[in-house]
Amino acid sequence: MKAIAHISTLLPEKFGVPRQAGLVPELLGKIIFEREFCGEDFFRGLEGFSHIWLLWEFSETKDKGYSPTVRPPMLGGNKKIGVFATRSPFRPNPIGLSAVRLLEIERGGDGISLIVAGADLVNGTPILDIKPYLPYADSIPDAVGGFTENLESRRLFVVLPDDVGDYFDEETINALRGALSLDPRPRYQDDGRTYGMSFAGCRVRFFVSGDTLTVTDIERLTNLI
Repeated sequence: MKAIAHISTLLPEKFGVPRQAGLVPELLGKIIFEREFCGEDFFRGLEGFSHIWLLWEFSETKDKGYSPTVRPPMLGGNKKIGVFATRSPFRPNPIGLSAVRLLEIERGGDGISLIVAGADLVNGTPILDIKPYLPYADSIPDAVGGFTENLESRRLFVVLPDDVGDYFDEETINALRGALSLDPRPRYQDDGRTYGMSFAGCRVRFFVSGDTLTVTDIERLTNLI
């Protein structure tokens, strides 16, 4: 297989990326196609769909091998689960799957790009394929969620500094708030420690106390995309 496109997102590294697609609908991404695959014919009929599936490569971890068991972060990193019962990136074939909202088919001088919302991908992730999301087939109301069934979907209250508007516009601030509310820290870490997350060309530092995440400072980094 070869990549048909790459996605541009606000998250240049794995830390801080939502653990599943759709959790932060404010996070936008732009899928930029290789010249071979950006002709109009490839996209005929796609405008009728509200969502699409992205099949992509775990490019950040593909050279680290795989294990038959992994320790899911949502279980605190302490319990081993079979890799095929998880969405861990450490798989025999490093393929990811995400359902995202298709906002726009953008046509320009460089070909066609797709603007999507809710992607859980690092900036630059290779896209292997795109398929339409079919509500009548892909939505299963009586599906059972295995070991994730009874886990609490925790959201943190996010406190941003007064000068956040000096670094991001309103749309990007909403995306940052959504990403931070998911608590990007490893689940087994204690409160109080300061973390740094790269986001939209900046380094965002924060700590968590109870159910509140407080951003302490933001630093603009020109070497980040």
